[in-house]
Amino acid sequence: MNNRHLGPVLLVEDSMADAEMAMDALREANLANPVVHVEDGVDCLDYLYCRGPWQGREAVDPSVILLDLKMPRMNGLEVLTRLREDERLNLIPVVILSSSREESDLARSWDLGVNAYVIKPVDVDQFFEAVRTLGRFWAVLNQLPEHE
Repeated sequence: MNNRHLGPVLLVEDSMADAEMAMDALREANLANPVVHVEDGVDCLDYLYCRGPWQGREAVDPSVILLDLKMPRMNGLEVLTRLREDERLNLIPVVILSSSREESDLARSWDLGVNAYVIKPVDVDQFFEAVRTLGRFWAVLNQLPEHE
């Protein structure tokens, strides 16, 4: 059985305001999955590799990663590159959730194998609906192949 549906939604977002809104929206989606928030790409990789403050956590892969692009220390494109290069992590769905409308960010994300690219709506209600929809689809409905 694919245990990713039981895995958390990993939210990688440096803006606390955006992170709080996204976590509220995911709670409103009534997902069984817990939501884990980390503030940048370095923290994301620490979580995924169970190191640093995440050492000793149960090693369950996220059902989806909601990834911001513009972050300190390590940006979303760098994280996406590392994920897609790692055989153990490369099937985890990654959804870019960013305010960036830059064509270069969009093109690079797709080139690196992102599963979806969602521009953060400015309107709070639209933001909530977008995040609820993302959570329901990627954490509940999407089916992934098993790793051998």
